[in-house]
Amino acid sequence: MTEMPTQIGRYTVERELGSGGMGQVYLAYSPGGDPVAVKVIRNDRLDQATRARFEREALIARTVVGTNRVARFLDADPYADEPWMAVEYVPGLTVHEQVERVGTLPVPLVASLGALLAEGLEAVHAVDLLHRDLKPQNVMLGEYGPILIDFGLGAFMDAGRDTLTHDGMIIGTVRCMPPEQALGRSRVKAPADVYGLGTVLLYAAAGHYPYDGHGWPAIVAQVTDETQLPDLSGLPEALVPLVTALLAHAPEDRPALAEVTDQCVALMRGAGFTPVEARYALIDVVTPGAADGRGPSPAVWERIAIQFGDALEVHTQVLDEDGADSPLDRPARPEPIEDAAESGSSGAERTDEAPTGSAGVSSGDGADRTDASRRVERTPAEPPRRPGRKPASQKVAEELRARYAMQPAL
Repeated sequence: MTEMPTQIGRYTVERELGSGGMGQVYLAYSPGGDPVAVKVIRNDRLDQATRARFEREALIARTVVGTNRVARFLDADPYADEPWMAVEYVPGLTVHEQVERVGTLPVPLVASLGALLAEGLEAVHAVDLLHRDLKPQNVMLGEYGPILIDFGLGAFMDAGRDTLTHDGMIIGTVRCMPPEQALGRSRVKAPADVYGLGTVLLYAAAGHYPYDGHGWPAIVAQVTDETQLPDLSGLPEALVPLVTALLAHAPEDRPALAEVTDQCVALMRGAGFTPVEARYALIDVVTPGAADGRGPSPAVWERIAIQFGDALEVHTQVLDEDGADSPLDRPARPEPIEDAAESGSSGAERTDEAPTGSAGVSSGDGADRTDASRRVERTPAEPPRRPGRKPASQKVAEELRARYAMQPAL
C-alpha cells in the first residue's frame, strides 16, 4: 500500500479520498486553508512524452470558461517524481454513488443532468480539450448541480502507440468506453465524450451500463461489435431516443451537444418543468435542503415535493443512516472486491477493465447491482422539510478551529 504523503507541492494532505488504476486522490489544503482535491499519478504509468502531454492538457484546463459544470483546475507539476494536479474540491456524491445508495433519478431530473453536462462539455470542447473517460464516477452531484471532474487526466487516455497503448493496452473504463476508443484508435474526438454522456444518463435513469460481462475482454467485444446493441433495459421510454442516439456505434451518428441540450430541455418541459425548476429539483433530491431559499417560488416547490417527494424522503433516510453525504465527511471506503483493480491491484484480478486500469483516480465501477431493490418508487407525497445540512466547507472550518484552537472570529 502506498504511504500517504503529508505534503504535495504547496498543499498539506489531510486524508485519502480514493484511488484508481492511475494513482490516488487526496483531500488537501492550500497554505490559506482552502480544501482542494490533489490527484497523484503513478510514475510507472508515465514517460516523458506523456508528462509533456499532461502539462499541455493542464495548461488548457486553466482556460475553460463559460460553464459552472467543470471542477476548476488550480495547479499541477507534471515533472515531479510522482506528477500531480490540484483541482477544486467538490463535496457531494457521484452519479454512481447516488444511484447505488439512493436510487435512480426520474426523467425530468435525468434530462436536467444531461442538459447541464452537455453545456459543460461544449465549453470544454471549445478550447480543444476532451475528457475521454466520462462515466458515472466522474460526475459529482453537489449543492450547485452536477460537476464534471478529472479533466486534464485525459492526457493518459490519448497516449500514442509509443507510450500507453503498446502491446494491445487499452486505457479507460471499458463499460463506458466508445467503440472507437475500445478499438485502440489513439486520437478520439468530441463524439467520444458524447458517448460517455450517454453512459452517465443511462446509469442515472436505469442503474446499469450499456454493456457488461465477465471480464474486460468480453465487454470490449460487445462494445466494438456494431451488431451488439446497448442494453437499455429499465430505461424510461421517454429517454430511449436520446440515449440511443448518444450511444450510437459510429461517432458521426451521435448528436451534437447543442442538440442534446435541446432534447433534454424538451423532455423537462414535457414533464411540466422549466430548466431552472428542474435544476433546483435535481439539487434538492440529491442534496436535500441545499436549494432552499435559492430556488423558484413556493408554488413550484410544492409541485417538486409532490412529484419527487419519495425521492427526497428516501435520500434523507439514507443520509441519516450513513451520517454523511460527502467524502469530506467520512474516511475513504475500501473498494468492493470485484473492483479491486481500481485500487491498483494486478491485471490478473481485473474483471471489468483493461489491465492498466482507469485513467482517472475515482473509485471503481461497482458492477454488481439489483435494479429492482434500488429503484425508487415515486408517488405523490408531502415529505417533511428538513433544515439544510451544513456545507462541507463549514464542517472543515469547524474541524480546523477545534484542532488548532482557533477563535470563531478567525
